[in-house]
Amino acid sequence: MADIKTQDTKDLQKAVADNREALRVLRFGGAGSRSRDVRATRMLRRQTARVLTEIRARDLASKGKKA
Repeated sequence: MADIKTQDTKDLQKAVADNREALRVLRFGGAGSRSRDVRATRMLRRQTARVLTEIRARDLASKGKKA
């Protein structure tokens, strides 16, 4: 993923949705199989958290400018 700080907020929200869908597929797609890639799951969760943190920071910054 490109630098998070330079992306548009709508692109970030789309990235969160894509990451969550990929995480869902990883969790439930291979139900019962033991060949899950634990690292991929961890990286998706972390990337989602980074994007959500940036979205929240932008939201707080915009609210601070309005007040």
